Amino acid sequence: MSNPYSEPQPNESTTHEPGAYPGPSYQAPPPGRGKRLTRSRTDKMLGGVCGGVAAYLDVDATIVRLLMVAAIIFTGGAALLLYIAGWLLMPYE
Repeated sequence: MSNPYSEPQPNESTTHEPGAYPGPSYQAPPPGRGKRLTRSRTDKMLGGVCGGVAAYLDVDATIVRLLMVAAIIFTGGAALLLYIAGWLLMPYE
């Protein structure tokens, strides 16, 4: 039985070019297949920003709205700028 922590012996399956990474290859997913942060058309109160963030994070929109209201109160309104920026920059779904 061989030691699983020992270095592999060079043979045809483990030889590689100097400087090349011998590990498994990774292929990135094709573009346009991941989640996108978008405003919600259906789950919205004002601009759909909180509904879109909730859909992106896979949580209830009410939780995101309550957190946003708390953030606006505790930051003295600075979080409102974040909401407005999301409203302007986030595309509709």
